[in-house]
Amino acid sequence: MDIIKNLFYSLRPKQWVKNLFIFAALLFSLEFNNKTKIAEVFVGFGLFCVAASSVYLINDIVDRVRDREHPIKRFRPVASGALPVSMAIIVAILFILLALIGGFLLQPVFALIVAGYIILNFLYSFWLKHIVIIDVLSIACGFVLRVIGGAVIIAVPFSPWLIFCTFFLTLFLAISKRRNELRLSEGRGSRSVLNSYSLAFIDQMNIIVLPLTLITYTFYTFSSEHSRLLMLTVPIVLYGLLRYMYVNERRPVDNDGPTDALFADGHLQMTIILWIFVVIVILLYAR
Repeated sequence: MDIIKNLFYSLRPKQWVKNLFIFAALLFSLEFNNKTKIAEVFVGFGLFCVAASSVYLINDIVDRVRDREHPIKRFRPVASGALPVSMAIIVAILFILLALIGGFLLQPVFALIVAGYIILNFLYSFWLKHIVIIDVLSIACGFVLRVIGGAVIIAVPFSPWLIFCTFFLTLFLAISKRRNELRLSEGRGSRSVLNSYSLAFIDQMNIIVLPLTLITYTFYTFSSEHSRLLMLTVPIVLYGLLRYMYVNERRPVDNDGPTDALFADGHLQMTIILWIFVVIVILLYAR
């Protein structure tokens, strides 16, 4: 039973919340009352969770030696030896096959997007994560693929502004995660790329990326074909971004990224719930 528990932990189910980006197209296309399309997107969400878990397993396998030098990551099952590398490899391969075959049965183009996501993360695990700036750009591109995948499943066009907003938002989160890792490691982290960053440089990156996130979201709401009243959600998004910066600055640094911040802070949770509620009300009743 311990090995099953360790395997489940290595799948990082808490991180599956990131795959909720796949629902963006469903929400903004007014298809959230279509039961068939809702079911299809949920299937796509599950397949992305499977694909993401395979990626986490591969990352743990590749990084197991470096992770043993990290004060937190050394307790991960693969790094600590609690989960055999052979089992992690087998499960990762099975999950990749499941994600690709399931994606093809759902929508062939969606399978290509899932394949692109897996390939991108392979490149990230073995190469891209060691290249300064490119590492965080790669993470943001993975989220963009999720949004595009959600649109492909239900066969609706997606706004370029929504894509740009997703890219800059997740880039902001990725940069903030690097900042936290740098604070924790003090230059001695398990990620070699951290040696190429400094807190001052990361803060300068966010000075550029954070306004772009808000600007692209504002342009998206202003150009919405459904209702320009979506602009009313801009202050909610602004508060959410600033609240995340506040939490990221004040919380203990031994965390695993923005997912931990979300689960740990009630204000962030309520902000997301409020944003979803206001968006749905505007799309349904203020067109």
